[in-house]
Amino acid sequence: MGFRIQNNIEALNAQRNLSISSAGMSKSLQRLSSGYRINSAADDAAGLAISQQFRADIASYKVAKQNVSEANALLQVAEGAMDQIGNILTRLKELATQASSANAGANVDKINAEGNTLIDEMDRIANSTKYANTALLNGTFGVTLSAGGSMTAGQGINSVSGLQDSTTYTVTSAAGVSGINITISATIGGVQHSETMYEVAVPATGTTSDVKFNALGLTVKVNDNLAATSDGSLVANAGTASNFQVGTSSDINDRISIMIQSCLSTDLSLSKDLMLNATDALTFLDSINGAISTVSGKRGDVGAAQNRLAYANANLSVTVENYTAAESTIRDVDMAAEMTTFTKNQILVQAGTAMLAQANVASQQVLSLFK
Repeated sequence: MGFRIQNNIEALNAQRNLSISSAGMSKSLQRLSSGYRINSAADDAAGLAISQQFRADIASYKVAKQNVSEANALLQVAEGAMDQIGNILTRLKELATQASSANAGANVDKINAEGNTLIDEMDRIANSTKYANTALLNGTFGVTLSAGGSMTAGQGINSVSGLQDSTTYTVTSAAGVSGINITISATIGGVQHSETMYEVAVPATGTTSDVKFNALGLTVKVNDNLAATSDGSLVANAGTASNFQVGTSSDINDRISIMIQSCLSTDLSLSKDLMLNATDALTFLDSINGAISTVSGKRGDVGAAQNRLAYANANLSVTVENYTAAESTIRDVDMAAEMTTFTKNQILVQAGTAMLAQANVASQQVLSLFK
């Protein structure tokens, strides 16, 4: 090896290795202090992109879990109000049973007055039950109850309340002795139902009147076009469901749609002053039975939605856990392995520093040539 003083190759080599060891030690210090293997895009560009998507999804899923919790709270509010409406209907049935019996006597007007008050309270509860200022039981939260299908106002029907969603009602009519006999048939809960209202009077020109099908829970508003040929079908118009976001995209499977139908007395085919005599009270008893069945069905729907939300919440919890594990695998540092690397680089830095000093001293041997 020649003696040179302009370029100390050994020192340059030692300095290069020292720089590498020093950079490695600095990187290990950064990872050990932050807990992350990836602290910048330069550390792992692909890993950073993948883990960042995981982070965004995890944050979104956590909000979705909150949405599910709030949706469940909303349904609890609705179900609690339905419970009280059910209690009111139970009391109305007691009153109707009493009013339809001869022993009621002169007290029937007092029974009717209490019934009217209870119907008012039922409507007040339905109109005032809200969550975050959103009404739940007045028919605005979920499916609409207006009539669709092949029936038109020109065929004698203006509107229908009490229709169940996704249910088709077949309407047939025939001439009666003094009016029109109207029959409505539908399959509800897998069971075929049919109800006929006999001798329905045709309203005066330009007016309408309500025809109640208590067993089906329908109130049909007929007009002066009603005739023996008023046949067709009825179906609830598709309403805009209230959607709760339980996922991270706009896909329909990342939303749960919930509909709560109206619990107003008119939509339950109930009205006032139907217990003024035993005959009317007896008919009203059938209306109440239909309303009880309808409200119970609606409560069942709410309960089913709550159960669905519970499963959705459990799935979201597992998803957040698994996504967090996946993100951790990509981005988090293995502390034990990194500590081993740090120790190695620390020793190399110390050794490199010592060898750089030795390389610098070795060049001084050139001075011996001048003696």
